[in-house]
Amino acid sequence: MMMKPTLALPLLALVFLALGCSSEVSDNDPAVATEETKKETAAESSPSSAPSVEPVDSTKTPEGDDEGWITLFDGVSLDGWKANEHPESWSVEDGMIVGHGVRSHLFYMDREFTDVEFKAEIWLRKGSNSGMYFRTEFGPAWPKGYEAQVNNSHGDPVRTGSLYNMVKITEQLIDDETWWEQTVICKGNHIVIKVNDEVVVDFVDENNTYKKGYLALQQHDPGSEVHYRNLMARPLN
Repeated sequence: MMMKPTLALPLLALVFLALGCSSEVSDNDPAVATEETKKETAAESSPSSAPSVEPVDSTKTPEGDDEGWITLFDGVSLDGWKANEHPESWSVEDGMIVGHGVRSHLFYMDREFTDVEFKAEIWLRKGSNSGMYFRTEFGPAWPKGYEAQVNNSHGDPVRTGSLYNMVKITEQLIDDETWWEQTVICKGNHIVIKVNDEVVVDFVDENNTYKKGYLALQQHDPGSEVHYRNLMARPLN
């Protein structure tokens, strides 16, 4: 049986009225308002995206870190070097200067130095003896100049790191037949020797015995064998 039109209109009006009230209650519901407030607060307090940071270039050398360094050895020849005697005691093998044979001293002849930092990586056969000379005079036999001793187990009790004839180290600092780095820093009459970056000599030569000269390497005796690589120098004056 069909509903009369006169009744349908009031019923529809009541339905719309109920829907409107429900919407108003929902908008004003404290629980809903609280949830919206939480969302707004969270949005305001959450951090913005992190500022962009320029990536670090791990291959970049710090400014000035290698300023003034001179490469003393090209890895393939003895260009720039001269033996004071018995040149046959020196050779180049696999990128290293090798001393093996009768006594000889190999001088870097490209220039003389006064204040200088001089460093090298060294490997020494057990029972061998060598040395790093600085401010030394070119000449036969034993050079006149300062010597940073290179000797881990030779019969001479003056061990690696000593400033020969001035500061004596008797303790063996380096194991036989292993690589280490030795550095000499000579400025004025102040001399520092480092072994693997650790200061082992810090000495002031009140007599200022040697003021200027060449750099040199020592091949001490026929029973000794020494290998040098990465030889570098930096003038400090």
